[in-house]
Amino acid sequence: MARIIPKSRFKPRAPQYFREIQENGDEIIITDRGRPVLRITPYTEDPDDVLKELRHSVKRYSHPLEPVGLDDWETLP
Repeated sequence: MARIIPKSRFKPRAPQYFREIQENGDEIIITDRGRPVLRITPYTEDPDDVLKELRHSVKRYSHPLEPVGLDDWETLP
């Protein structure tokens, strides 16, 4: 589970938190005024680990040949 730390507390103790991440493998979320702005995770050599978060994130895709998000694009003038 990720620890949540305010930016003001992280700045003076950054090396200490880096050592904890290396030793424990946990992640830290840095907040600024209560909003999460940064996540620090341990480095991994396995590229498949990055994709593990995306697995099972798409529930159902009914029309694979139709364009996605047409309403999300702004039209050029």
